[in-house]
Amino acid sequence: MQAVDVLNYALRLRSQWGEVPLMTMHVDGELVLDGNLNAFTNPAIEAGLIHCRALLEFLGLCERKGQLSNRSSGSRKPDDVGIEDFRNADGPLKIVAPEIALSRYPGPREEAEKALLTVFRVANKGLAHVTQSLADDPESGQLIEIASRGVPALIVSFLYRPLGLPAPDYKIKSRPRDV
Repeated sequence: MQAVDVLNYALRLRSQWGEVPLMTMHVDGELVLDGNLNAFTNPAIEAGLIHCRALLEFLGLCERKGQLSNRSSGSRKPDDVGIEDFRNADGPLKIVAPEIALSRYPGPREEAEKALLTVFRVANKGLAHVTQSLADDPESGQLIEIASRGVPALIVSFLYRPLGLPAPDYKIKSRPRDV
């Protein structure tokens, strides 16, 4: 979930500038990287998207014919781990139905569904192939940011709480930008 929070941070950070600013990275006071902000934001966004998709799939969610759906029964590979592999006193945890997942979102249902579907679309096509679709769809960044806040909340709601576990401290710490 920390990779998803880094995704959220990278999207917010990148949106603060029109032109891509220069960036340096220091480790123990030593300069180790000199470039521009994309050296951090691009891989952070890509990795976070893949983690978002993996967490949604862990819950049993997928995209099918442009709709948020559940994975077909038996579609997991033998070494895949899904929510149904965890149990509490009531038995195995259940795969999360799309309607239940969307009902937990505090905003409009349509926005939540578009955000989660954007994760699948961009992770499946936008990262796996070089396409023009991301540049042609400016709404994608906003929807991914929405999903990056919602996916960890779904994991806490459907995995941690039913297991009686506290939510993990996955939020990264950053300093506000001096302007």
